[in-house]
Amino acid sequence: MTALLAVEVVYALPGRQTVLPVQVAQGASVADALVASGIFAVHPEASGADVPVGIFGRVVTRDHRVEEGDRIELYRPLVADPKASRNARVAKKRSARESARNMRA
Repeated sequence: MTALLAVEVVYALPGRQTVLPVQVAQGASVADALVASGIFAVHPEASGADVPVGIFGRVVTRDHRVEEGDRIELYRPLVADPKASRNARVAKKRSARESARNMRA
């Protein structure tokens, strides 16, 4: 008898996240767990082979073997580059600070 491993498959959207617990046979791959979870029926937009996957925030390939308790995550593309967004916020704060400083002078 093959041992079963309990894992979670997760897909997050801006307003909600879907967490599907699933049991897979020992030696199952990430791809096997994704199919067994039924995540693609709930989120067909995540079904492409080019959608990156990871376990606890670390990107892995779909043939990676899962272990007990793994949290398999499907990643969406970033809307904006985090570094560029941060630089824009800093520039805006600096500009506001400079404006306030010039008004006092």
